[in-house]
Amino acid sequence: MRELEILRTWLEESRRGVFFGGAGVSTESGIPDFRSVDGLYHQSYDYPPETIISHSFFLQAPGEFYRFYKEKMLYLNAAPNAAHQKLAQLEAAGHLKAVVTQNIDGLHQAAGSRKVYELHGSVHRNYCMKCHKFFDAGYVKRAESVPRCDVCGGMVKPDVVLYEEPLDNATVESAVKTITQADVLIVGGTSLAVYPAAGLIDYYQGNRLVLINKTPTPYDSRANLILTGKIGELMEQL
Repeated sequence: MRELEILRTWLEESRRGVFFGGAGVSTESGIPDFRSVDGLYHQSYDYPPETIISHSFFLQAPGEFYRFYKEKMLYLNAAPNAAHQKLAQLEAAGHLKAVVTQNIDGLHQAAGSRKVYELHGSVHRNYCMKCHKFFDAGYVKRAESVPRCDVCGGMVKPDVVLYEEPLDNATVESAVKTITQADVLIVGGTSLAVYPAAGLIDYYQGNRLVLINKTPTPYDSRANLILTGKIGELMEQL
């Protein structure tokens, strides 16, 4: 596959490569995305998913929020796939500087990636809203309904960015800086439809923009290289 050969060459020459990924990176690990045909937006619930995982809904109906969250967003048995593993290898070999991800599953770190900017937070960080004590994802998963702090009884909130909440400024600034300095930018497993995250591509100043996705994106016309298919299967061939 000619496109894979080009990508392989670009990565061999790269010392400041950056990977920017979305939900499609984790679907091959068994974690459903939101917007594909089989994604969460195409399933039926009492409320739309974007309503359930909003800040106001979390405060108004935490029991319903956590029922959905634990059933549909906590996949603690998921394992890194070939894409996660290849990215960790590229970082270890000095070709990849960082991973910028919209995912909250922690699979990049589980695969061995060290520099990961999590734009939307992580299910593995949870804090009491009263005393700010830290709790892991297992504590949240095991709670019968709404997880409560075992010290003060306050409600525990996952450190994930809900609808109506802003992205973390420090994380965004670090992601922008690393993308601005990238010599290769690989964008994979994302429809590039979610802002402000998708807008980060605009900070890339190079001429090696690679898009890897199963379906077209609004940025295809700006890409220097496009690979169509499952990202794990493609990355495994590098």
